[in-house]
Amino acid sequence: MLPYATAVEAEAALGRAMTGAEAAWFRYSAALPDHLLYCQTIAIILIVHTLAGLPLALLELRAPPDDVSVMPYKLQPRVRLSRAQFLRCYLESSRLLVLHGGALSFVSYPAVKMLGIGTGLRLPSAGQTAAQLVVYLLVQDYVYYWIHRVQHTRWVYRKAHRVHHEFSAPFGFVAQYAHWADVLLLGVPAMAGPAIAPCHMTTLWLWFAMLQLIAIDVHSGFDFPLNPTKLIPFYGGAQYHDHHHRVGEHSHSNFAPTFTYCDYLYGTDKGYRRHKASLEKVSPSHL
Repeated sequence: MLPYATAVEAEAALGRAMTGAEAAWFRYSAALPDHLLYCQTIAIILIVHTLAGLPLALLELRAPPDDVSVMPYKLQPRVRLSRAQFLRCYLESSRLLVLHGGALSFVSYPAVKMLGIGTGLRLPSAGQTAAQLVVYLLVQDYVYYWIHRVQHTRWVYRKAHRVHHEFSAPFGFVAQYAHWADVLLLGVPAMAGPAIAPCHMTTLWLWFAMLQLIAIDVHSGFDFPLNPTKLIPFYGGAQYHDHHHRVGEHSHSNFAPTFTYCDYLYGTDKGYRRHKASLEKVSPSHL
């Protein structure tokens, strides 16, 4: 909660006029306790999960089920799911976000406060925000890579991670479809970056929204040619992660969530590279 009753008091404390963004933040957050601001992270994730995943679901559901040619960019065009399966996946993933994600937000707030996640009026610059997000991506990618490898050990996979791999041909809503233990465990890499380089609450919200967009993209099941993520160096994308889901429990490839550098450094992209080489021999258009 901001310690200012009026905008005049806030500007006096800043020693200058508020920017447009700061004025908007003041109007929104002035009367809200910090723990309520932090708990809104789950609402942001749920909104992005719904709005980003829905167009992909509608695209697939509206296509004739017996015609694979109408979706030329679908990675596994012969795998078609029913409306009931899409709905079940969405409802279950949303329930997990609200119940388990919400509970995690509530109990983790003291730790977040201790880390120094701020809610003050002086907002970070665009450059500072961008730099922090890049650091968070790199840290999250490395920590998640090793957790994901543990998730594919025999015991952990069969007790928990197999739920996420229930769909061997993923689609957007699968991004949050998982066992509750996975949901809680993956909070660790997500918060590793902010723990190293604490940020403002608005940056944290942007970070989690970006994570969700990436998760939707890599689970989309579509390899669109004009996808802007193709311009990002070392970005794995949908085709990269689709291979991981297709292999499932026995996958020893493509553990990294966003970039490909960990898989390359530790040799866990060899199966995928062999797969791509075999596709190239059949038809270059598959790549």
